[in-house]
Amino acid sequence: MSTSIHDLTNTDHILIIGGGLAGLFCALKLAPRPVTVISAAPLGHGASSAWAQGGIAAALAESDSAEAHAADTIAAGAGLVDEEVALALTREAAGRIEDLLRYGVPFDRDLAGRLALGREAAHSTRRIVHVRGDMAGQAIIAALTEAVRKTPSIRVIEGFVAEALLTEDNMTTGVQLRRRDDVVAKPVTIAAPAIVLATGGIGHLYAATTNPQEAGGLGLAIAARAGAVIADPEFVQFHPTAIMVGRDPAPLATEALRGEGAILINAKGERFMLARHPAAELAPRDIVARGVFAEIAAGRGAFLDARAALGARFAEKFPTVHASCIDGGLDPATQPIPIAPAAHYHMGGIAVDTRGRSSIAGLWAGGEVASTGAHGANRLASNSLLEAAVYAARIAEDIAGSVLSSPARALTARPIPRNCAMPARSGENLRTLMSSHVGVIRDGEHLAEAVRNFAVLERDTGNIALRNMATTALLVAASAFSRRESRGAHFRSDHPAEKTAFARRTMTTLDEARTVADRLNDAARPAAQPIMA
Repeated sequence: MSTSIHDLTNTDHILIIGGGLAGLFCALKLAPRPVTVISAAPLGHGASSAWAQGGIAAALAESDSAEAHAADTIAAGAGLVDEEVALALTREAAGRIEDLLRYGVPFDRDLAGRLALGREAAHSTRRIVHVRGDMAGQAIIAALTEAVRKTPSIRVIEGFVAEALLTEDNMTTGVQLRRRDDVVAKPVTIAAPAIVLATGGIGHLYAATTNPQEAGGLGLAIAARAGAVIADPEFVQFHPTAIMVGRDPAPLATEALRGEGAILINAKGERFMLARHPAAELAPRDIVARGVFAEIAAGRGAFLDARAALGARFAEKFPTVHASCIDGGLDPATQPIPIAPAAHYHMGGIAVDTRGRSSIAGLWAGGEVASTGAHGANRLASNSLLEAAVYAARIAEDIAGSVLSSPARALTARPIPRNCAMPARSGENLRTLMSSHVGVIRDGEHLAEAVRNFAVLERDTGNIALRNMATTALLVAASAFSRRESRGAHFRSDHPAEKTAFARRTMTTLDEARTVADRLNDAARPAAQPIMA
């Protein structure tokens, strides 16, 4: 049900910030306990979950096992996956698929009525459940949205953005919100006994991304500013096959296309991945992304060619990708698709334990805003929706078993900048700098420049939205600068090899990222003028 934000200045409801898979699934799992879901966009819109094309990975075939799924996850994570976390995740996969089926998600089935299973890169077998080929995310969010709106214990407030977490003595006391479409409105504070952050990832901090505008790192930023420990922020996965048809965000050509036999070619028609990895087009995403990046940088261009593999069947098998191509003026049944790597998924996020608890008491995090240790340095395809569902269920169970005190009083808004309209030029400059300096291929000099500029912006800007963007950008860049090796999705051209000394997860804070910036400034004095405007 819907309600007014002004009815909630003090509530016994669990607050869930975010309307994607993690947020909605958690709300449903908490029923009949009272829950309020705060979503910046109307439910069903603005969540990266709804854009997911590949599907959900689960070991459902008789020839497959949770152990094999975990082994593939661990291999893809380049030495940083928490193996116990990965195995527990894959063992819960079948149960979460059953949950989604009960909520009405129409997963594809074969002629015998069994769930149809596809294969994607770095999986050793077919274990991906889809909806109409490439519509899994959309179908899941539609089903969960309908279920949430029918659940009496769930209140939904749309159109509000969380701009700060309120804490005392390392414990959450509430959240500060502001109406998304009214940048001069007075902020609203809500005291609550527990808060779940499910705000999504950071992809829109980059100029080239497959993520919606709402995925700008907000949840990570407000948690970091409240003192939360942040894990693995340097590991950003770039999807190798974003469709380059002049749209922001870029449409995604799902990895399942390559699973069905589509190949990667350059403008000369050459398959360039054959020389880069034994699995060619089905190599891990970081390797394929760098291969595509290299072809484009060399002036040869990069294309996804599904003509032989799919041809006239393209529209039926992959309707979403087909529509994106047609809208962009090309026919993928008869033409190669121009592609480029784009920021797609963040392995880093708020550090959480196996129950989804952060380092701040009363604050849980699930979905892409959290870092559980399941993905390591490089996410295995289609594990993200699985992780979101598994941890949303765990968070709900943990909260249901916790003794939560009722909010004692209303809260006072923090004295933070009141100008919330994003300056277009500054926002675009930040995104451009992230792509050019903290992108697919990185080096110390450019990372240092990014760190210094983001630190100035994070400290000095009077705009709360821009400050939150700069906070997350600073965390990513500072950790990338500090990891002087290449591992998984993090590639340093000046440190191209893995190093045993760095075979550990990053655990950091905003204060530590600021310290990295201070040291770089000390080393660089007299400092050049910041390039961010």
